[in-house]
Amino acid sequence: MSDTGIVRTAFDGVQQKLGVELMDWEGWYWPNHFGDPVAEHNAVREHVGVWDESPLRKWDFNGPDALAAADRIFTNDMLGLEIGQVRYGPFCDEKGNMVGDGTVFKFTDTSCWVITALDSDLDHFQNVVDGLQVEIEPITEKLPHLQIQGPKSRELLADLTDESVEDLGYFRFFPHQVHVGRVPVWVSRTGYSGELGYEVFTDPDYAEELWEAVTSAGATPYGLAAVETLRIESGLIFIGYDYFQHETNPFDMSLDKVIRLDTGDFEGKAALAETAKNPPRRLVTLEVQGDEVPEYGAAVTKDGESAGTLTSPCESPTLGKVIGMAVLDTAQAEKGNQVQVALADGGVANAFVADFPIYDPEKTRPRA
Repeated sequence: MSDTGIVRTAFDGVQQKLGVELMDWEGWYWPNHFGDPVAEHNAVREHVGVWDESPLRKWDFNGPDALAAADRIFTNDMLGLEIGQVRYGPFCDEKGNMVGDGTVFKFTDTSCWVITALDSDLDHFQNVVDGLQVEIEPITEKLPHLQIQGPKSRELLADLTDESVEDLGYFRFFPHQVHVGRVPVWVSRTGYSGELGYEVFTDPDYAEELWEAVTSAGATPYGLAAVETLRIESGLIFIGYDYFQHETNPFDMSLDKVIRLDTGDFEGKAALAETAKNPPRRLVTLEVQGDEVPEYGAAVTKDGESAGTLTSPCESPTLGKVIGMAVLDTAQAEKGNQVQVALADGGVANAFVADFPIYDPEKTRPRA
């Protein structure tokens, strides 16, 4: 904890020495950048970067109904997880609107980790799992973690780790501790970059030694400014930008593949089964003409009529053009469709619906 009441991560000291610029989000200090966000972005796309993502909220689910609880919370099938497997999904209120999204890591038949964004998720979880035999413990401060992302991330970890990361499949993790250097860690093949990558979880006492091992091996530290451009290129959603609690339907986020309506009984299922028949909105990438980056939440129109919202815009370092994720009316979401995006000066820019995601649409890179 810092003197301002904002929580600092276990990696704060080593990042301060590198001149990190911090930003407060949801009561924690996150690294924003280390001086050159575009260089940090390019390091992840071309080589390997390391990002302190410790403030993501982590929950330990324990008890006979641990997996049943996760299954009732998330729209994805969590009862079907194998030990050492990770699954992603949104979680919704009874109206089928998103409360959040996150991942579930199955350790045993009676224990899993759940990773989400907000402290308030706990209240939602406890309401939904009422009556099940499960204890939910917040473990965020006990479990600092790094993302190690980029095409060279496997080589870097393979040289440091006492277990064969080469054999670790996509969205799999070692359910037992391994070592990176001398540091005991858990390693998962997951990430938030659109590249091959891993997440590494440790104890606060080992955090600085882990950071030193990874950066000494060649990983470039990066922060939220680079994360933002990486995720927009790769079509990865973020709470409070692309979706809003109790307002956004997961079909608006084009999350169809992780909404299972044929099995299970999760919160909001009945409402989502109705929406699934004819989803009114879809998430797309827009390629925006010109040099000006529109504002977050800019209006999208078609022939003067409302067509949707540009949720997350940026100038793409990889593609060298202005792009953005947008939620459009389904009728306007077809690839190649031209729309107009409002600019801050009152004008508009033409934009075209592009591949989603616009970078590596087949997602071959993270699966490499």
